[in-house]
Amino acid sequence: MADPARPDATATEAGAAMADDDTAAVRTAELEERVAFLEDQWRRALADLDNVRKRTTRELVQARTDERTQVAAQWLHVLDNLDRALEHAGDLERPGGGQHPLLEGVRAVRDQAVALLASLGFPRQEPEMGERFDPRRHEAVATTPRNDVPEGAVVGVVLPGYGEDERQLRPAAVVVATAADDGTAGGMSRPKDAG
Repeated sequence: MADPARPDATATEAGAAMADDDTAAVRTAELEERVAFLEDQWRRALADLDNVRKRTTRELVQARTDERTQVAAQWLHVLDNLDRALEHAGDLERPGGGQHPLLEGVRAVRDQAVALLASLGFPRQEPEMGERFDPRRHEAVATTPRNDVPEGAVVGVVLPGYGEDERQLRPAAVVVATAADDGTAGGMSRPKDAG
């Protein structure tokens, strides 16, 4: 309470109380501003963390895909050699008749490897004879003049392709028909850029 003997004490106390109220109001406003700033920083940090998490997930998926593709591509030489072995073994027969068990085993291993690549997203692609050459799926390794099929048709498959569309390990290596000049049908040549 104010002292009646000191009239200015009441005014001073009232002024001090108002100053305390002003100081408290200013302090409250500063703290509210600080809380708002910290909440904004917290929300931004959460958004950044979420973006980092999403980017890391994308990068991890891409790294796994790239690694899977690199390992699968290394198997192509093995598959090509199994195909060559089967081609050169031809009609190897066992003495009593039927195919030789070794040939059947090699074919089973090749088929298993082809199925494995397909399960990884790289199915075997063997173009049909007469199919139109498609540079997205085929690689022309040779040309041959032909009258019996349209120019630009696939007339031979040197190596099968693996994969589809954007996920190709290798396009199919093919021989492509060109227009036959008089008397030149049946010859075979390499493309000019093949060396």
